[in-house]
Amino acid sequence: MFLKIFVDADACPVVHQIETVARKYNVPVVLLCDTNHILSSDYSEVRIVGAGADAVDLALINLCRAGDIVVTQDYGVAALALGKRAYAVHQNGWQYTDENIDRLLMERHVMKKARRASAKFHGKGPHKRTAADDEKFAQKFERLLQLVAAAIAGNAVREDGLQDDADGL
Repeated sequence: MFLKIFVDADACPVVHQIETVARKYNVPVVLLCDTNHILSSDYSEVRIVGAGADAVDLALINLCRAGDIVVTQDYGVAALALGKRAYAVHQNGWQYTDENIDRLLMERHVMKKARRASAKFHGKGPHKRTAADDEKFAQKFERLLQLVAAAIAGNAVREDGLQDDADGL
């Protein structure tokens, strides 16, 4: 299997779950972080990228290839990964797709405009992460890894799976 998993690891809460699933299937993982978020791992390759706006994002996109899996909470990185025909998944377990990425990018743009327009605007932030969230991610991530591995092996792959939660933002 030539598949690799690339993780935008700065503040990623599911690195342990990614490594556990990847180890089970013997898939290499590359954790990318900047100099402000030094990580270590006994399984993954850790790549430290110089601090700077989007430095990790650009390094990740330069490394990933078609068929790889990218884990990121950044919609822009996800869009670029999809453009390279990689699979992109959010840290909450839902998959970015060609069908949902434009809407997600537009929502991000609208929220950014609203924040700039009003000092009183306070968008609703994410809920506090729970152990159940981590378990849900691990299950969905393993299912995605199985689907991608089947696609690489030339088996028929359905286009469902992790996409069911993408509208639940």
